[in-house]
Parts: sequence; C-alpha cells; structure tokens
Amino acid sequence: MATTTNTQEKLSKVNFATPDPNDFDWDNSGKGLDAYKSDERLKLEALCDNTLNQVLEREIVSGTIIGLTSKEAVINIGYKSDGLVPLTEFRHMPDIKIGDQVEVYVETAEDKNGQLILSHKKARAMKSWDRVNASLEKDEIVTGFVKCRTKGGLIVDVFGIEAFLPGSQIDVKPIRDYDVYVGKTMEFKIVKINQEFKNVVVSHKVLIENELEKQKVEIMSKLEKGQVLEGTVKNITSYGVFMDLGGVDGLLHITDISWGRINHPEEMLKLDDRINVVILDFDEEKKRIALGLKQLSAQPWESLDPNLNANDKVKGKVVVLTDYGAFIEIIPGVEGLIHVSEMSWSQHLRSPQDFLKVGDEVETVVLSIDRDEHKMSLGLKQLTPDPWGEILEVSCCF
Repeated sequence: MATTTNTQEKLSKVNFATPDPNDFDWDNSGKGLDAYKSDERLKLEALCDNTLNQVLEREIVSGTIIGLTSKEAVINIGYKSDGLVPLTEFRHMPDIKIGDQVEVYVETAEDKNGQLILSHKKARAMKSWDRVNASLEKDEIVTGFVKCRTKGGLIVDVFGIEAFLPGSQIDVKPIRDYDVYVGKTMEFKIVKINQEFKNVVVSHKVLIENELEKQKVEIMSKLEKGQVLEGTVKNITSYGVFMDLGGVDGLLHITDISWGRINHPEEMLKLDDRINVVILDFDEEKKRIALGLKQLSAQPWESLDPNLNANDKVKGKVVVLTDYGAFIEIIPGVEGLIHVSEMSWSQHLRSPQDFLKVGDEVETVVLSIDRDEHKMSLGLKQLTPDPWGEILEVSCCF
C-alpha cells in the first residue's frame, strides 16, 4: 500500500501540459532516417528503374508472347509483371507461337489484383485506320479473317476492322455458296475506304485477276492457229460458250459447236464440261480467242454419197423454215435449201409453212450441188409433172 502511495505522489509532480508546436525543430526532423539509405540500396533502386519499362496506361507498346494456354496468351512487355490476352483476339494469326512480337494496348498497369491488363484487339483497332489507308495508298496485299456471311457478301477482319467483301469480289467465277469461305484466312486488297462512315471494301478477286493477267500474257504468247487445247465450259449464252483455257477465256461460237444445226449451245454442252477445242483465230492485243469444236470432227460433206448428182432424188428432214424456203437435212451436217418457188408449180407464191413443217420427212429432187462451197438446191414440185407443160401439149393437139 505504501508503494502505491509513493507512485501517485511522483505522477502528481509530472507536468502533462500540451507542448508548444513552435518549440518543435522541424528542420532537423527525419534526418536520422538517412542512415537507412545506404549506397547499396540506392544502387539496387537505380538498377530496378533501368531494367523495368515505365509503362503508361492507355498507350500501345510492343510485347513478346512468352506462353500460350488453351484460352490466353502470356505477353511480356518488359514490365514487372506479364499480361494475359485472350486467344480470340488473335484469330487473324492462326499460326501464333511463342516468340512472336505483337502490339498491345495497356488498359491498366495494375488492377486490384496487381495484374497488368493488356488488349491486342484495341491496339489493332487504334492503328487499323492508319494501316488501312497506307495499304490502299501503297496497293499492298493484306491478310484478313473471314468472320461471317452477310447480305451480298462476307465480313472480313482486316487489322481489327470489319471490312466488306462483296460476293462479286470473291473470285473471277460466280460463287454459289459463300459459307465455304467463313472461318478462312485469306489475302485481299483494299479497294475502297469511306472515311466518313468508316467503311472498308476489300477484294480477293483482284488478286486472282492479277495472277490470271500474267498467265494470259504467257498463254497468248504460245498460241497458234490450229492448236488443240483442253478447256472447261465456264458460261453458256444463246450465241455461244465461254471456255476457260487454264487462265485465259475463249469463245466457242454456236456455229462452231456442231456441223449440224442447233438452236442453243445447251443442246450439246453444259457447265463445267471439259472438252477439247481448236484455236481458230486470236487477237493477242485484245486477248480474244475464237474456238472451234466441230472442226475436230470430219466435215460431213466428205461423207455425202459421191454419186449424188443433180436430178437425183434424196430424202431428208425439215430442220428450219424461213420466209424464203425450207432447209432440209440430208445427213447430219449437210443441208439443202428448197426455195419457196420450188415447192409448187402454182404461179402464185405461197408461204413455205403452207407446204411443210419442222420435223417432216420429205423426198426432194436435187436441182444443183456444189461440193466445194457446201451448197445444195432442192426442189419439191419436181416430184410431180409440170401442169403447164401438159396444158401446152393439149393445146398443141387442137
């Protein structure tokens, strides 16, 4: 009890008054901590500062892929921590591998978990317009990823920008199924940019055309009249067939398809047929090639009966009716003409349709034949006696 009393007496003599701030030595405060900043510590701090990049948020930097997982790419930008970027942002790089250099956008140097947040997609988008314009100006070939199909064409990812690939610019030949291109990485050329609406139009067809143009020059330099080539039916029209000769097109006119008469090329050929054709003529400057198919078979006139002469009777089929007469097919590829004046002894000319119709099998008389010119004149009325001659004979008797 005596000890407690003595302690209380000592505390009562202590002055607990609040110190005056003006009496504090502010100038010398903290100087005692300098001892903790040794030379070794300063060297380590300088070494650390020189080794690590000073990363600024919202800027584009170059990084190296140092790791790949099933979903992400680990990227080192020289910072104290590495960043993760989803692999979906690298769809335009199907062959991505460790060691590749890529550009990334620094979204956050450190999030709440201390993680460096990067984006390759944003880096591409920020630089894409500069790249797109430069590619158009320099006429460069660019690589793009076909994302999906849309009305009239395809959507292509080029430098992170969604560009439009019209259906007519996919290939030199008509494309029936656009879906086969979805998911593919292809080469393109940028053909149009709308700066106001941020629209980009690309073409794959122009690359094919450029390559075909080189092939055309080479093929045209080797063409010769009479040369036989294999070609593919590319397009069929009412007047003929366009053939792909392996990089250059030629026209097979309807009159050069068959020795016989045909109404439309589709009667003998269909799309994608592969046939042999002969070069009839070509213009190297205009890159036009005239082709023939019938010329690869014997001329039918050579098969015509050599003993057939004028005044002989011959049978045939009516293949064409015109205002001036009818064409009769004697054998396939050989036709003769019955002029309307040779159909009836009547002095009053009538229409060929009054006597014949297409498909009729008729017997006629050969009036003239020119084997060199491949021409034959036929008569129908000559199968019956001339009534005017009989009248003259009767009148002579009186």
